[in-house]
Amino acid sequence: MPEERATRRARKAKSPSSKAGEFVREEFEHIRHGKHGARSARQAVAIGLSKARKAGAKLPPPPGKPKTKATSHKPNPKRSRATRHALPREGSAAGSHRAISRQVSRSARERGPAARERAARKAVAAKRASGRRQAARKVARTRARDGN
Repeated sequence: MPEERATRRARKAKSPSSKAGEFVREEFEHIRHGKHGARSARQAVAIGLSKARKAGAKLPPPPGKPKTKATSHKPNPKRSRATRHALPREGSAAGSHRAISRQVSRSARERGPAARERAARKAVAAKRASGRRQAARKVARTRARDGN
């Protein structure tokens, strides 16, 4: 069950992907704080998206999943229990900044250069002048520190 804070932040978000992002962020927090683990950052993202779908975010169905009619059958309790008991035994490396960064880069590569450029342009537009100024200062500090 998603926490109240994530649900509240998701409600404020405008686009379905931003709403889903809140649930994914919450999942990474759970992994970092040891609530449960995950085998990979990809699995953590999948868990977050699943929670977002259950909470009503208008997201496409998972890839490779055949479209099925909504049935009233109950989930298999044995399988649910197995999953619930397996996740806490997994490690917490999937929630690390490095793992998340790797997953994001991989996902962006799959989308292609045009999509990456669109995303970058959108991010720059969203930053506005003050954000760009702050980013430029940060770059300057890093370059000065590294001697470039």
